[in-house]
Amino acid sequence: MAWLLVVVAGCLETGFAVCLKLSHGFTRLWPTIAFCVFALGSFGLLTLSLKKLDVGPAYAVWTGIGAAGTAIYGMIFLDDLVSTLKIVSISFVIIGVIGLQLSGSSH
Repeated sequence: MAWLLVVVAGCLETGFAVCLKLSHGFTRLWPTIAFCVFALGSFGLLTLSLKKLDVGPAYAVWTGIGAAGTAIYGMIFLDDLVSTLKIVSISFVIIGVIGLQLSGSSH
């Protein structure tokens, strides 16, 4: 259950990163509100998961999901540059996240 919280928190991290861009420096109301909701949800779920998980792997998985998710979202929906190197690099991040998740926690 704690790993599920980390995964959802990582997805919410993607949401707050995208909303941060869409807020244009917090000058647009709805993306700014969405940023706050996603950020609070992401940090809240990560905090709950850390009651059961080691901080290193949990934090790495959280940031990995957020980074890969944000990069993928940007390429698909925000016209970010798509390159072979970027896709290979994102794949390595995802592989690392899976490896860390499978490493589990001693608690």
